[in-house]
Amino acid sequence: MASLRVAIIGQSQFGMEVYKNLRAKGHEIVGVFTIPDVKGKPDILATEAEKDGLQVFKFKRWRNKGEKNTIAEVFEKYKSCDAELNVMPFCSQFIPMDVIDFPKHGSIIYHPSILPRHRGASAINWTLMEGDKQGGFTVFWADDGLDTGPILLQKSVDIDPNETVDTLYNRFLYPEGIKGMVEAVDLISDGKAPRIVQPEEGATYDKIWKKKEVAKIHWDQPAEKLHNFIRGNDKLPGAWSNIDGEQVTFYSSSLEESSSPPDGSSVVVEGLEKPAIVHSGGMTLVGNDGKMLTVKALGLASGKMIPAAKFGQAADESEALELSEEEKEIEEKLKLIWAGILSNPDIDNSTDFFGAGAGSMDVARLVEELKEKCSISVETEEVYMNTGFGDFVKMVVLTSRGGGQEEFKVDTINLDINNMEIRMPHQAFINGNFVDSTSEKTFKTINPHDESVLGEITFCSTNDVDLAVAAAKDAYEKGPWGRMNARDRGSLMYRLAEMMEEHKEELATIESLDAGAVYTLALKTHVGMSIDTFRYYAGWCDKIQGTTIPINHSRPSKNLTYTKREPYGQPWLLSFPEKDHGTLLNGCTSFSVQVTERLKKEVGTSVL
Repeated sequence: MASLRVAIIGQSQFGMEVYKNLRAKGHEIVGVFTIPDVKGKPDILATEAEKDGLQVFKFKRWRNKGEKNTIAEVFEKYKSCDAELNVMPFCSQFIPMDVIDFPKHGSIIYHPSILPRHRGASAINWTLMEGDKQGGFTVFWADDGLDTGPILLQKSVDIDPNETVDTLYNRFLYPEGIKGMVEAVDLISDGKAPRIVQPEEGATYDKIWKKKEVAKIHWDQPAEKLHNFIRGNDKLPGAWSNIDGEQVTFYSSSLEESSSPPDGSSVVVEGLEKPAIVHSGGMTLVGNDGKMLTVKALGLASGKMIPAAKFGQAADESEALELSEEEKEIEEKLKLIWAGILSNPDIDNSTDFFGAGAGSMDVARLVEELKEKCSISVETEEVYMNTGFGDFVKMVVLTSRGGGQEEFKVDTINLDINNMEIRMPHQAFINGNFVDSTSEKTFKTINPHDESVLGEITFCSTNDVDLAVAAAKDAYEKGPWGRMNARDRGSLMYRLAEMMEEHKEELATIESLDAGAVYTLALKTHVGMSIDTFRYYAGWCDKIQGTTIPINHSRPSKNLTYTKREPYGQPWLLSFPEKDHGTLLNGCTSFSVQVTERLKKEVGTSVL
């Protein structure tokens, strides 16, 4: 493959990654043209190129208003690079045709849609707002039209039903787009790059979609159209409406299969015929067809993002975390990451990520650097909900401890026995929380040895069972445990076994008091073997292949075999540790026994 002399015209993390990958493939970058510094902060592409000692040009504009050709001084500086090809990976400036046509091989541009559909600067938004089932990107040869040049290559992807602008970009358009730009340059270098004229059939031009005012929600539409509009504006510009006279932005939408509205508190949304319902799963809204959608996050007029389930609640004034030495090292790494992104060495707990100049592109960079330098993975959503540095550190530390959950508080019956204080939860464990029965009934639990009353336990009704089953179904279909990779699932199961080991005397004492087991037998067998069982099956988590076993055909008929993922089942009473490992390692939801559920919550495995 011959090396090409390439000029990079663009910006952002995407432009920087294309630049780095082209250099790694042996192409000569003869000049980098990017935008001027914003509030003293250089674009990341400029920073990377300057670090490598390359020529970097930061033109405010390429041509004067009303003129067709490039400003003479600018054009001379561009020509001095003697590029054979212009590569425009993410370019927000207008580049005149004398620059486009100057190199031997012309210019190629990246566009995040399958052209000719969704021409224009807001292609990703429109792909989702229109409810397209497929998305993708095009690398095309630049001409004097708007996204009309001949196609060099295209890549497509199926769009998930709840895909957002951010998730589609981060999942496919960003990583595959970088590869696609490099592949396109290689094809040009090898003399194999096609020029496929774009068909006019199916061509659309969509207006720019960046200002907040265009994203106001008009509620008199079917639920699916509302859902597509919300996700097509997530995160920018952000679909919004008014609640109590305040502008509220809606994020993380999903369509509901159920026709029954959830239980919760009603909220009047301006223009929405029926009140929205705030509940533990978010905020549910009803379209004009009677079908429902739920949003998981809301952006307030103050700029703060909150879980939709907490809308209308008082702000959480939780205590500051006490960091270990290892966690203090993480905090320092985070400070360096923020300083690098924001070009500001003075980072403290009050520094706001967006207030200090960061944009949505910087969120992706922050998430990637956190994964690379701290080996901790977070969602972009969590960045938007923790924009202050102090809140961000807290969120990252809690995530590193398991599940991103704060200390779990539970009401317990406390007894001083065997020279220890044992804590026994007495409520039902439903949807990740200890709760009273809907009937508020209780019953006495008796020590079989002396018939003394140990305490009052929640007496669950059929309604509580329905709530628990609904929560388990929702967790199975949408919860993070089943989607978590097998290695991480195994790590959490190991941690649960370690925590059970730490609390084995407490567990054995409760087993003895509540079930009448001999303490030494409970300690060694009931609890001890359960701990060993969890450790054993934790090792199996990443060994399960889901292989379908072939069978002989029943001639002349042919038989079909397949593997279907289903819940493992419901562990029975106090034998549950011998069954619970199976539900956990397969990513299924599990039944609850109070004390071990308390430990699960502390470890982070109770993310069901």
